[in-house]
Amino acid sequence: MTALLRTAPAPAVEADRFPYRLSRLGVVMSPEEGNPHEVEGVLNPGSGRTPDGRLHLLPRLVAAGNVSRIGLAEVVLTDGVPTGVRRDGLLMEPDRSWERGVGHGGVEDPRVTFVAALGLHVMTYVAYGPLGPRTAVATSSDLRTWTRLGPVLYGYDDALDCDLNLYPNKDTTFFPEPVTAPDGTPSLAVLHRPMWDLGEMVPGEGDQPPTGLPDDRGSIWIAFVPLAEARADVRALVHWRQHRFVAGPEHPFEELKIGGGPAPLRVPEGWLLLHHGVTGELVRAFAQQKKVHYAAGGMILHAERPWEVVLRTSTPLLEAVTAEERSGIVPNVVFPTAIETVDDVHYVFYGMADSKIGVARLDRTADPA
Repeated sequence: MTALLRTAPAPAVEADRFPYRLSRLGVVMSPEEGNPHEVEGVLNPGSGRTPDGRLHLLPRLVAAGNVSRIGLAEVVLTDGVPTGVRRDGLLMEPDRSWERGVGHGGVEDPRVTFVAALGLHVMTYVAYGPLGPRTAVATSSDLRTWTRLGPVLYGYDDALDCDLNLYPNKDTTFFPEPVTAPDGTPSLAVLHRPMWDLGEMVPGEGDQPPTGLPDDRGSIWIAFVPLAEARADVRALVHWRQHRFVAGPEHPFEELKIGGGPAPLRVPEGWLLLHHGVTGELVRAFAQQKKVHYAAGGMILHAERPWEVVLRTSTPLLEAVTAEERSGIVPNVVFPTAIETVDDVHYVFYGMADSKIGVARLDRTADPA
């Protein structure tokens, strides 16, 4: 079990000494007046380019009752900088039985990665079904038409002494390039975040994390799909295995939990992962949280062994400061979910107080001292 869980904290630096910084640029998408699909916010988008090269967001659109759909919106560029969107309809609704329950439902928080090795956009999203939030996968060749592959199935590992299929899971995203898995197999890697509170589904069960896990707070894990299997049958993308703990809460802005953000970006130092850290007071795990603060931090994962953290921030790269970030459906939230490149500049799209979508510029700075 000890081989699966990191016990020593990773090197950490304050945000101003981390080799990357975020500079907010403003709001790119707000709820459209009179649109019934957006009355409770637009937030937490995926992103990608259609075959004609045009940049799009795939925003989560929230209707009354916290019912979410996934839309499509072309990004408007002004002098190469994202400044707004043009809506282009709905992509996905909670119209499968496993995406809705009695009195609730939704397809939420899409994370989209273009995996060149497959020639496909791969979307992970949260299906809010009868047993709560579960990760599901869909694929597309053009960003417009999506094929659902279904809920994720987690391969059993006896060393964990738990079946990850029992637990809700969120904040999942695929890496854009194949890596070598711990068993030496060329694989597609994917980050995920199990939620150990079985009491949310079965009263009295409480938290049941894996045996030997030193901290049951929400943490980032990694899993793998053999590349050859995914090439032979794309449905293999829902079969995740070789689970390893990557990083848990370590710093004040991560007091309650952490979770992964956009697809990791290949950088000279390794893999850049933007993540969120949460402070405040949590109520029921599946409920909308009103007493929390979400801030964005950064990690560098090892280039060849992405389950190892090389460096991480001890303070946020971005936190709720502006009115749009501090006031909304869930106040005090910045939640990065997408990174795109325009004219060699990286832009990060993020949810603002679960109500709007903002954009920040991502720049590489000097190496840390």
